[in-house]
Amino acid sequence: MSKMQQLLSDKPRLINIGLRSFADGARQRGAEVFPLDWRPPGRGDAYLARLVALLADDDAGPGAAVAAANRIALQRLSESQPVWVDVQPARQALADMDDHTILHAGPLVAWEDMCGPMRGGIIGALIYEGLAGDPKEAKALAGSGQVQLAPCHSRYAVGPMAGIISPSMPVVVVRNEAYGNVAFATLNEGWGRTLRFGAYDEAVMARLKWMEQTLAPALKKAIKHLGGINVKSITARALQMGDECHNRDLAATALLFKELAPALAAVNLRGGVLREVLHFLSQQEHFFLNISMAACKASLHAAAGLSNSTLVTVVARNGVEVGIQVSCSGERWYTAPATIPLGLFFPGYSEGDANPDLGDSAISETAGIGAFAMGAAPAIVQFVGGTPEDALRFTLEMYEITLGENPHYALPPLSFRGTPTGIDIRRVVETGIAPVVNTGIAHKESGHGLVGAGIVPVPLECFEKALRGVAEAMNVH
Repeated sequence: MSKMQQLLSDKPRLINIGLRSFADGARQRGAEVFPLDWRPPGRGDAYLARLVALLADDDAGPGAAVAAANRIALQRLSESQPVWVDVQPARQALADMDDHTILHAGPLVAWEDMCGPMRGGIIGALIYEGLAGDPKEAKALAGSGQVQLAPCHSRYAVGPMAGIISPSMPVVVVRNEAYGNVAFATLNEGWGRTLRFGAYDEAVMARLKWMEQTLAPALKKAIKHLGGINVKSITARALQMGDECHNRDLAATALLFKELAPALAAVNLRGGVLREVLHFLSQQEHFFLNISMAACKASLHAAAGLSNSTLVTVVARNGVEVGIQVSCSGERWYTAPATIPLGLFFPGYSEGDANPDLGDSAISETAGIGAFAMGAAPAIVQFVGGTPEDALRFTLEMYEITLGENPHYALPPLSFRGTPTGIDIRRVVETGIAPVVNTGIAHKESGHGLVGAGIVPVPLECFEKALRGVAEAMNVH
């Protein structure tokens, strides 16, 4: 029997692309049907699909220019060497940080448009700085135009949740030893009622002052004694110990404590300080997060500003909007409305209490860890919801929209495959697969703190706007 005769005599086996109902008739007639998970590029927008095709990797034309730029961007991101080198007051470390400058998470947002947790954080920061005596004075000052409000990212800094940074707050300084740039982040306050969730009661103020006057000087001495701490090395080891280094930092924080504790004991801290600092650090499960965020920012900024590169260098949320930045577009934001993460809520809270997505901590996923490494951190699902299989699926899906893998961040459940790294706006628009972020969920009103945690996709609209903007700048249409 010829192959053609065999083909016509066998039971039909079909691949179905599109609506499931297309396959119903064939199945009723005994055909075996295999569904293909496929969506038209650009969610069916013909112009976006055309841009995806015109900018696709090629040997000539704009596609070749994009491919060459992205190879450099991915190499810079993967080969960065972030090292924690110092702790300094924000006014000393950050550029253009005067006594009336307050930084916040996400894209720029006006005081009158801010969400509850961010407004609470700014009220607290103004009281902490002594610029206002009470919340009423702080609100009046914040809305007066006398306070300069700006995104943390505009100063190469990052902050979790509301992301508030004021001039007196200590920040960690992370230097990218491979490329010479630096990035900054606040010190993690711990769980419960904290400024990053918009709380500003006496206990919050007292802890912030202790961190400024006791913790920061002690850490500064310890870091100097050590000559710096290699953040990348800790991240790599923690990913093989069950962390994904965003919402689960248990192993990374323990590894950091292991390095810090002997140094703190060696630098002759005055009576009682060593015990206080060690006790504080021993109670934190997320102390590594802020340091990791600064390391991610330092690594990504080394890949920013490359002509023709479609690598995403920033994903950040201000509780109202989500914004992304793309390497070839510099510091231009492409934004869309923020949504509420889907996840687990603490007892007594529900989705109705939740604020839309908030914080700069998505810099973790942007750098290829966090939700992108969830496949190696099955225990995280007890915090953000879902199953270990879901966690693995999220990681596998992210390979579809990234430029490559980070060989330094190997994942044991995937036979030590590198984490999916380098979000590419072209691939997001082509596949319709949105990058995922696992994140804490803040109460929509200031001061309540964390009410849950979950998973949230970065809106596709951000990437579609970015692709249009990049194509326009490249005169591709």
